[in-house]
Amino acid sequence: MLGFVTPLPLPPQPQRPPSSGHMVICGDDALARRLAVELRYVYGERVTLLLPPGRDAGRPELPLTQRGRAAALFGRMSSAMNRNGSTADGTGSGAMTADNDTNAGVEAVRIMEAPEPSDDVLEEAGVDRAAALALVYDDDERNIRAALTARRLNPRLRLVIRLYNRKLGQHLETLLDQAAAVSVPGLDPTALDASTTVLSDADTAAPALAATALTGSSKVIQAEGLLLRAAERTPPRPGETADPGLCTLALLSSTTHDPAGAEGSDSSGDEGPQLLPDEASVAAATGRGTVVLEAISRADPDRPAGRMGGRGAPLAQVFSRRLRWSALGVGTAVVALAVASVLTTGDDALHAAYLTLLDLFAMGDPAEGDRPARQIIQLLSGLAGLMLLPLLVAAVLEAFGSLRTASSLRRPPRGLSGHVVLLGLGKIGTRVLVHLRELDIPVVVVEEDPEARGIPLARSLHVPTVLGDVTQEGVLEAAKIRRAHALLALTSIDTTNLEAALYARSVKPDLRVALRLYDDEFATAVYRTLRTAHPQALTRSRSVSHLAAPSFAVAMMGRQILGAVPVERKVMLFAALEVAGHPQLEDHTVEQAFRAGAWRVLALDATPPADRNPDLAAVPPYDPEGTDQPSGLIWDLHPGYVLRAEDRVVIAATRRGLAELLRRRSSVSPHR
Repeated sequence: MLGFVTPLPLPPQPQRPPSSGHMVICGDDALARRLAVELRYVYGERVTLLLPPGRDAGRPELPLTQRGRAAALFGRMSSAMNRNGSTADGTGSGAMTADNDTNAGVEAVRIMEAPEPSDDVLEEAGVDRAAALALVYDDDERNIRAALTARRLNPRLRLVIRLYNRKLGQHLETLLDQAAAVSVPGLDPTALDASTTVLSDADTAAPALAATALTGSSKVIQAEGLLLRAAERTPPRPGETADPGLCTLALLSSTTHDPAGAEGSDSSGDEGPQLLPDEASVAAATGRGTVVLEAISRADPDRPAGRMGGRGAPLAQVFSRRLRWSALGVGTAVVALAVASVLTTGDDALHAAYLTLLDLFAMGDPAEGDRPARQIIQLLSGLAGLMLLPLLVAAVLEAFGSLRTASSLRRPPRGLSGHVVLLGLGKIGTRVLVHLRELDIPVVVVEEDPEARGIPLARSLHVPTVLGDVTQEGVLEAAKIRRAHALLALTSIDTTNLEAALYARSVKPDLRVALRLYDDEFATAVYRTLRTAHPQALTRSRSVSHLAAPSFAVAMMGRQILGAVPVERKVMLFAALEVAGHPQLEDHTVEQAFRAGAWRVLALDATPPADRNPDLAAVPPYDPEGTDQPSGLIWDLHPGYVLRAEDRVVIAATRRGLAELLRRRSSVSPHR
């Protein structure tokens, strides 16, 4: 059942059991393979990858098996490592290489195949001797069962679990940490903090995907109740000076504004985006867009919030616009008749209104012998009463119809424009829908499966939804694609996303398009083609596994990631680190600790170590009395401030830069 993948065509290596301290990854989709690449080729860890046999269930159109696709990915990555040498994220800083054994022919990643992560399979994978285990199956139940088994086999094991259900994840994290504390009474509390981590790839990737639908492409990272906003800015015009914000986090690729250019990735070379450039690089990069850190604001704490979609249906959803305008017209006529009665008869306003209503409901006596003005008003009131009768009947019918269809999906309204068309309501699409609604962005959803995960959410939020195959004619038209602002194609099939994007661009050439694409080479080809055909329209491609894998990898190393910001096809990470044990930071000034293309210190946590919140990403509890506790984070650090061992800092780092910082600490990890 065991097998090896070698990066070069060398003779087969003899099988041997995994050594102590290695990493084990169990999964059934692209995230597992990306995570293996991250740990092996970025962090230099020994990795065992457990995959189900056969083809990828989520991508049946591809001919390769899970094992074949993993082997192909590792082969491409190994070739790239051999070509680029020690280049870190395309910046040329030489932060680190993976491991010398990659080029020496030792196995890159040990691949196993098994239908289920049973006790015997996990033991054969070496979980009882491993430092960390990642359970990233698409099925929450399978991950939970495997986590309980793994905790029993190895109480000291660091667990990273992929769960879509947030509440269940919090309870499971507490349960497994308690199990570890009971099994190993003397376990270091620091180790226990990192013992179990529950993450969601959907939660990690959704903010970045939602941001692609917005003008300005802002990305938000949260730290100790503060919101850090990374904003993408276009190059300044001649004579203008670019606003650097608090600092420049990245330079966009030199081909970003070239119609034939590619969206930069790890293989873009010097033309690709530069993460964490120094001042000289920023000054010399004329004509390049930038990603800057903008002003920081306080996040709203968790407080009793209004429901995004309540049970009661608003008046606008019960009665049509035409019926509401008709009712307004009848009401205006009644008021006008009452005013006319006052003016012509000299009666007081209350009595005139009373007589008008009697005439309206045909309850008054004929105005025989009265003045002509009174008789005319009575005739007009009777006419208004005749108009009121069908109006009341229509209102009753519409109310019954609305109540009957309250549990059904809304159709896109006729006058809708400037909205976002969201394709796919799986795990990723559902989370993106929530983010878009929180930002008050109008959305129309297109989903083929009426039983998809996000359909109940769309129904409860009263989001207009079109059920149908997006590749079929008329489906995108039903979603009002001609008047849409942006298209987010987030289905799990690359070809479906591409087909939808091409058709949408043929209908509306200037449409803003963001595609969910897995393969970097395929994404580059698609990007170039779309940019060449539609140079004035914005096109973005994103890979969910590429966005989520760095956070899972850092969690396996026992550290905390505050967030990940995509910079074209690259990823920049924000992390909280203890200065102690990092010689690159300790006893260095903030200016000296900065390494271009690798990491940059952004803030200092001035809270005393005993009072620090272990989770910087958490929002402080809601205080109903309004006594707001100030954050301990200091953002305007003087470049000459010397970092001490007891300090905790927030840094921005590239994947390889963060790996270099963590490798030294991982060698003394209590789990090793």
